[in-house]
Amino acid sequence: MKCENCGINTATTHIKKVINGVVTEQHLCQACAAKTGYSTFGSNSLASMLASVFGDASSAYLSPSTKKCDQCGCSFSDIVNSGVVGCSSCYTAFYDELLPYLKRIHGSVTHIGKIPNRAPLSVLNEKTEIELLRAQLSDVIIKEEFEKAAEIRDRIRQLERQGDNNE
Repeated sequence: MKCENCGINTATTHIKKVINGVVTEQHLCQACAAKTGYSTFGSNSLASMLASVFGDASSAYLSPSTKKCDQCGCSFSDIVNSGVVGCSSCYTAFYDELLPYLKRIHGSVTHIGKIPNRAPLSVLNEKTEIELLRAQLSDVIIKEEFEKAAEIRDRIRQLERQGDNNE
């Protein structure tokens, strides 16, 4: 497909606009796209995506780091440049660096999973009750109230067993 602007080069940038329900498409070569201001699209780096969404907060992490993942040898700057985490150990190695981005992008850093819409209300209540009990357990342990902690732990185990039996 040729560029719609110059008609000479191959179109590499494809722009689709929807304005008041009317869809228009433009197919431009790299040079014409740069002239019209679309040259920043097409960059696949995590840093450019984060900079466009959250400002240039990611530039603090672009400096070369000596810290590397023990498993795959990947550095955080490698992750930022490629937009892909090297392995599962990278999440542990770069926890502090990745956490703010994961929170912003996904809204949470806790995997909840999917609960079908047709799931019984009791399943939803058990999950939230377990989460509340775990938070209480943490507070009680900090206060060193170990007898109460044992009771809460036993209640959590009971609810988890009930959930396993229901599945």
